[in-house]
Amino acid sequence: MPNSVLQSRSTRNAHTHTHTHSSILILYLATTEKPLLISLCYLPSVHSLFFLYFPYFHLLSTSTVSSSPPPSLPSLFLSPSSLNISLCLSPSPVSDKFIEVDNREMKEKNPWHTPVTIIITVIGVIAIVALVTVAVLQNRPLAQKYKYGIVLDAGSSHTALYIYEWPAEKDNNTGRVEQTHSCKVKGPGISSYASAPWRAGESLRDCMQEAKLRVPGKRHLETPLYLGATAGMRLLNIENSSASDVVFHAVEEALQKSPFSFQGARILSGQEEGAFGWVTVNYLDDRLKQGLETTGALDLGGASTQISFVSDNFDGSESPENAVAFRLYGNDYNLYTHSFLCYGKDQALRMVLAQQTQSGPGTILDPCFHPGYNETKNYSVLYDSPCVSDRKPQGAPATFTHLGKGNFSQCLDVVKSIFNFTYCRYSQCSFNGVFQPLLQGPFGAFSAYYFVMNFLNLTDTSIPLDTVRKKLTSYCSTPWDQIKQQHPDVKVKYLAEYCFSGTYILTLLTEGYNFTSESYPNIKFIKKIKGSDAGWTLGYMLNLTNMIPAEAPDSPPLPHAGYVSIVTVIAILLFVLFILSLRPLWPRCSKQPQII
Repeated sequence: MPNSVLQSRSTRNAHTHTHTHSSILILYLATTEKPLLISLCYLPSVHSLFFLYFPYFHLLSTSTVSSSPPPSLPSLFLSPSSLNISLCLSPSPVSDKFIEVDNREMKEKNPWHTPVTIIITVIGVIAIVALVTVAVLQNRPLAQKYKYGIVLDAGSSHTALYIYEWPAEKDNNTGRVEQTHSCKVKGPGISSYASAPWRAGESLRDCMQEAKLRVPGKRHLETPLYLGATAGMRLLNIENSSASDVVFHAVEEALQKSPFSFQGARILSGQEEGAFGWVTVNYLDDRLKQGLETTGALDLGGASTQISFVSDNFDGSESPENAVAFRLYGNDYNLYTHSFLCYGKDQALRMVLAQQTQSGPGTILDPCFHPGYNETKNYSVLYDSPCVSDRKPQGAPATFTHLGKGNFSQCLDVVKSIFNFTYCRYSQCSFNGVFQPLLQGPFGAFSAYYFVMNFLNLTDTSIPLDTVRKKLTSYCSTPWDQIKQQHPDVKVKYLAEYCFSGTYILTLLTEGYNFTSESYPNIKFIKKIKGSDAGWTLGYMLNLTNMIPAEAPDSPPLPHAGYVSIVTVIAILLFVLFILSLRPLWPRCSKQPQII
């Protein structure tokens, strides 16, 4: 029995009783198995007496006697007013004539012993426990189930596979789509396999095998698989449409053998590529669902580049071919988007080299390559693209020697030569006579924008443009041998082109798209947003699977957990009020002490 203090209170009515009362408590001494009596003597000046419990006694019952206990009985009393304790102890057993226990009388005095009160209490407790149990079970964490989607980005320089997942029970209203895995296909883009189309399908094998392992087997048959080809295949289709069809046939044949639900392969238009890139950036940033100011999208690939943004000054009337209207989550967006074919960084380099080899020289000194760079290149390979094929010089030798000079300012001039800034039939243009409204809001620059500027350590757009130019000047003038020693793990092909690529990006943004010293800091070079790659693939899949509703989904005023909590609190309050309302039915305790 725990060590505690037992409290007993004795009351008297001074006007109706002239004799002394005492509360008698019977204790059982466990060691001797003999009852001992402890009497709390009543003092007229004391209204409350406290009985102190000793751990070797066990309380049996209480009773009230009408006469003072004999002096030989063990007694203890505590006066709250004087705080004096007096203890008299007698080892003799208590006579039966002093003790009479009336359990029935005690039950009658306790209102909680009435049958009605007990039944109501039990029912109320069971109801509350049931309600709380339901609330807990309803909100317990469940094993999440997911659906999956796969998109293959067949670009001009390479192909990449992306796997996306979203909660299976939420689908197109609230389920957030996230990227779970990506795989870069070995080898060049599928457009490079025009002479051996079957190899285009074979190149996808390893990444498709990874997809089988990443997507749960029970989800394979219901997982949609898409392939979208961009500027590389657009160029091949322009150059040789039958070759393009054969490549697509080989790719489709390979993908149809996969366990996934293949939905077809097709070439995306430049406008689609730009628009879906804009959707991806703003979806991942939660700007569409919350109706916030949107972020513009700047995409740079190997064969094309896209710019997409919303401008208050653009309603689509001046250049309808550059307008895309969206209604997403209940908000309307008039998107400006344009794709510049042949202005991806690889094709832009071809145009720069073509500009320097117009006369068919055997050697060129290129200011966009590092001093000491020396490579022999083939004319037929250089001009093997619709972007430059019509410029190939007549009577040119089979090869030419490509030497580096490493002069940033001269490189800037050469790069500018591939843009046409003089012709514009609209109120305002970017370049090549293409309409572009005034830039507005922040921009996310991804794909080659990020990879090049990250390598050059120029992703911080808070750096003044003059500082960027100085850093590029220093980098481009660094000897080629020193560059190779500083970056032994980077492929020589890519390493040699960073001076050109950095200069081209800076020119495209400032001269082409009209970013100024004030608006350049609005650009953010990004690779991923919340774990998902920035690019057109996610926007493409969201569109094909209807994962973004046109109207904002309805939502309850309270979350489910909040609703259950409020219902529980209200139920408890109602139960307490109900018990209190029965108080008039409770038995009244006698105010007069009972003499037995």
